[in-house]
Amino acid sequence: MPNYRYSVYGLDPDRTAKASGRDLRISSKAAREICHAIKGLDLDEAKEFLEEVIDMKKMVPLKRYKRKKPHHKGLNKWYAGAYPVKAASAILTILDNVEANAEYKGLDIDRCRLIHIAAHRAMKIKNYIPRAFGRSSPYFKTLTHIEIVVEEQ
Repeated sequence: MPNYRYSVYGLDPDRTAKASGRDLRISSKAAREICHAIKGLDLDEAKEFLEEVIDMKKMVPLKRYKRKKPHHKGLNKWYAGAYPVKAASAILTILDNVEANAEYKGLDIDRCRLIHIAAHRAMKIKNYIPRAFGRSSPYFKTLTHIEIVVEEQ
């Protein structure tokens, strides 16, 4: 069993709760953009934002991975956006886990704020599709690690 660690240090264990999702079958680029969008929000605001993304009512602004993406109206102070539904639902599950961890530790859920959320690329599952004339094409599946830390304000 691997020994996973978090990329944030120096946390007060009495005021923080953390959760992680490892080897998720989601795009690391989409996960990074979602993490950038919800970092610093309250727990309820972040869950509401992700539910709106899943319902395709609100877009996630694309800050880094925006090449060849169309401009969209309605984004606040940004021009490119998308609806990464699969990544949003996976991150919403981890938000539910960190909320349960915070409640178990006795923290006030209404005062919890996301102080750290990160998406890291994990290993790739390598597979090959056979083609004609004895050739093959690579078919790689990406995995992503997500880690979330909330702190009671």
